[in-house]
Amino acid sequence: MDHQKALETAEKVVSSIEKYGQGDYIGESISQLEHCLQAAHQAQKNGARNELVLAALLHDYGQIIPLESTREVRMNLKSSSKDVGRVGHEAIGAEVLQSLGFSQTVCQLVNSHVAAKRYLTAVDKSYYNSLSSASQATLAFQGGPFRGDELATFDQDPLRDEMVAMRLWDDAAKIPDIQDLTPRARSYMDRIVAHLEGRDELF
Repeated sequence: MDHQKALETAEKVVSSIEKYGQGDYIGESISQLEHCLQAAHQAQKNGARNELVLAALLHDYGQIIPLESTREVRMNLKSSSKDVGRVGHEAIGAEVLQSLGFSQTVCQLVNSHVAAKRYLTAVDKSYYNSLSSASQATLAFQGGPFRGDELATFDQDPLRDEMVAMRLWDDAAKIPDIQDLTPRARSYMDRIVAHLEGRDELF
């Protein structure tokens, strides 16, 4: 992608999460924007490569961006009318990001963050108890813990370790009132531009 197109795309993506991410992060005490920024910061602090940092930043892009009403199906707890998210948001986000020119790796990582939760609940019995109540509630709608072939397929994926790492950063990115300690969305502009230009090695 040429530089001007990369700049325009980066601006579109960052503006979208800034504008539409102000709503409550489903069932948590922070906004969706702050959740994504905290996840990306976790990735940075752990020395993750650029594609993984961007995937952490954009892992809930499919939850944040507005969609046509015909595609916006919401999950609801069976015991109440509480809204707990957009069905398939991980696949929606990956699809949109792919159309914008993000790499297959970024898109796979975005698409896998729900699968990683299902994997971890299958292989680590204590992991479920570590999840927030909102994340526990969505698990059933997302298929529950992996079993059989699903578990084996995920376990053998070359990106397994990075998918698991991103999931753990996702889980940790739910701390209220730390905006002053968390880099803002626009601090990732250069990373996004470099990625779209195929220059991830700059970071």
